[in-house]
Amino acid sequence: MTTESDLPATGRRIHWGPIGVAVAGVATVALTAILVYPLTQPSRRTSADGLTPEQRRSAEMAGLPGTGSSAASRSASPSPSVSTSPGGSPSAPRVVSRGGGKPAAGNTGVIAGTTLTVLTGDQTISADNTVVADADIRGYVRITGRNVTIRNSVVRGGAARCPAAVIQVEGSAVIEDVEIAPANPNACLDGVWASATTLTRVNIHGTVDGVRAGTDVVVQDSWIHDLTYYGSGAPGGGATINDAVDTRGGRRITLRHNVLHPGTRANAAYQVTQETGASGDIRVERNWLDGGQCVLNFAHRGGGPTPMTGIAVVSNRFGRNSRFVCPILISTQTNLSTNSGNVWDDTGAAIPAPDKHD
Repeated sequence: MTTESDLPATGRRIHWGPIGVAVAGVATVALTAILVYPLTQPSRRTSADGLTPEQRRSAEMAGLPGTGSSAASRSASPSPSVSTSPGGSPSAPRVVSRGGGKPAAGNTGVIAGTTLTVLTGDQTISADNTVVADADIRGYVRITGRNVTIRNSVVRGGAARCPAAVIQVEGSAVIEDVEIAPANPNACLDGVWASATTLTRVNIHGTVDGVRAGTDVVVQDSWIHDLTYYGSGAPGGGATINDAVDTRGGRRITLRHNVLHPGTRANAAYQVTQETGASGDIRVERNWLDGGQCVLNFAHRGGGPTPMTGIAVVSNRFGRNSRFVCPILISTQTNLSTNSGNVWDDTGAAIPAPDKHD
């Protein structure tokens, strides 16, 4: 991909040739409250600040969206709306052939050869059915409109905020062929916070969490990798707890045909709890999964019903780079509705039964 040779100064007028917008009324869908979860892992540890992960997660709740705190207001404050020209259709993810196969640099993120138009500054997209394409967005993106599409673009975020996500979806969205490449990575910065969103062929790296997935989220054909661990500075204090994808209360969530490898110092490729409500109707299928303490971690803790169930883990390939060589960990009040066809990636042999404890 190529971009404009010089970063425009704030306020420069940008010509959005290939960027389209179609507006059909205005409505807002509230974002499922994104709070925090306690960590379940094979050994309960405390961080340098003397707090357990559960205690630090509770401390974080004061600064995340939905809590009414000043920190949350700063991270979600309105910004100038994206200005586009008519065209495009955001109704569904495109069917794009990019070579298929295992998601990696060549078939996720911006399509090679694309010329991107630079947009400087934070963007709030409030108009329904807006399409933003072929953009290099050098600021945070907040989506409050419905059926918004961000396509074939790189989003970098802006100056450090705590807590924050490079893209925050409070309405509904399709995010496809997008790279999340933080300009100012820090211990408070995640990739995407979303409900009612489909993410396809997305490349996320360098953040703390990749995707914080609420209800009605699909992540598919994507590459979430090389997340950044910090020994201090996380919201609530202490070290970061990194997950490629995490759910703290949500239903109808699908992770399909992704590479999720947050790193060996991470918590999990996918962490599920019930800190903000019931979790269920979750399907994890045909992914390449690796890293973390245990690769998949399903914990019933929080306000949802027990046992936590409605979770299918099917036909995934697991690496051996988790700290405890532990493919799946479930809590004592968690039941997997389906657990089949899951193998070690290097040999094709079946993985062991899930570890089970709190």
